[in-house]
Amino acid sequence: MQDYKKLIEKYEKDLIRNRRYLHQHPELGFDLDHTVQYVKEELTAMGCKPIDIGDHGGAAVIGKKEGRCILLRSDMDALPMKEESGLPFSCTYDSAAHTCGHDTHTAMLLTAARIFKEIEDELPGKVKLLFQPAEEIGYGCRNMVENGILENPKVDAAFGAHIMSCFPKETVLYGTGSLSTGADLFTITVHGKGGHGSVPHTTIDPINIACHIVLNLQTVNSREIDAQEMAVLDFGSINAGSAGNAIPETAVLKGNIRTFNNDVRRQIKKRVSEITEQTAAMFGGSAQIEYSLEMGAVVTDTMVTALCGNEIKKHMDAAKVNDHILKLPFSEDFSYISDLVPSTFFLIGACPENSEVLTQHNPRIIFDEESMKTGVLVYVAGAMGYLKEGGKEKI
Repeated sequence: MQDYKKLIEKYEKDLIRNRRYLHQHPELGFDLDHTVQYVKEELTAMGCKPIDIGDHGGAAVIGKKEGRCILLRSDMDALPMKEESGLPFSCTYDSAAHTCGHDTHTAMLLTAARIFKEIEDELPGKVKLLFQPAEEIGYGCRNMVENGILENPKVDAAFGAHIMSCFPKETVLYGTGSLSTGADLFTITVHGKGGHGSVPHTTIDPINIACHIVLNLQTVNSREIDAQEMAVLDFGSINAGSAGNAIPETAVLKGNIRTFNNDVRRQIKKRVSEITEQTAAMFGGSAQIEYSLEMGAVVTDTMVTALCGNEIKKHMDAAKVNDHILKLPFSEDFSYISDLVPSTFFLIGACPENSEVLTQHNPRIIFDEESMKTGVLVYVAGAMGYLKEGGKEKI
């Protein structure tokens, strides 16, 4: 059995060097010029041929033999905030910080690439590496798919991973089924007829319509969705008018839908449209719905998850692996890939020992660097598990 841990130790200095450099130079969204250039230089130095994908995405393919192709994805973008971790290699920027750990993901996948290049002659297929932009704004993965990341070579399975500050260091967590919620952010614009507040009978009040829309939509969860399903449909913003004695022309509502079941998600979106439009029409107005984000739940495939997970378990202490975790309350744009090809997703615990447990996006967050080696192991062993057995019908 290949000793992946020994190979990881060989490249540990590069792993830490890459992570700390990226940590000190965060960039946002699709604006990743420096980050992408750095990744391409590292890939070139190890003998890979970088491929530009879409808007500031990067890729590489490793493997000389014909066979299955598995895609390994990491995200690269940071968050628009100032870091307050106090680490000696903290970022000094005021407007960007790696408080979700995407710097670690990029460093882990670069290290996995070094290992795959070293054992390239032994790979029973191909590994496609994806360095993705704009995960934090929810558009990056879709952009990669639209620009062909799943083709040339055709991807047979996909693998995502995320470091997590809320789980103990050097642990691995995964499961089969719905791992994360979908996320749909929408804006409803209600159109009425404005006028003076003293003669409301000459107006069509969009505020009244908006209030009825909010109330009517509350019945979707309570009366139309199976009680065994988790579904969120709520509103976080209502804006209309500027004067107390004037009925405005429009009212604007902003809300969001979250669910683990993509069929339930489609049902809710259908009912939001129907109820909104019919409620507005009932009062003589009209309403338009626009989605600023449409993202399904990440649903992991049974076979791919088992093939990857079983190989990872061979190289880890059983006490540090939880293979039954599901339905976590976060959203991931990896769903744009998992909707199209059989996929799996692994979480890597990285809460430092004797440390306050902080959630992702906290400016004081610290990820345990030793746990990055676990992340590299997950990438490498997971990919090898699939490539060795992925062409077989049974596991």
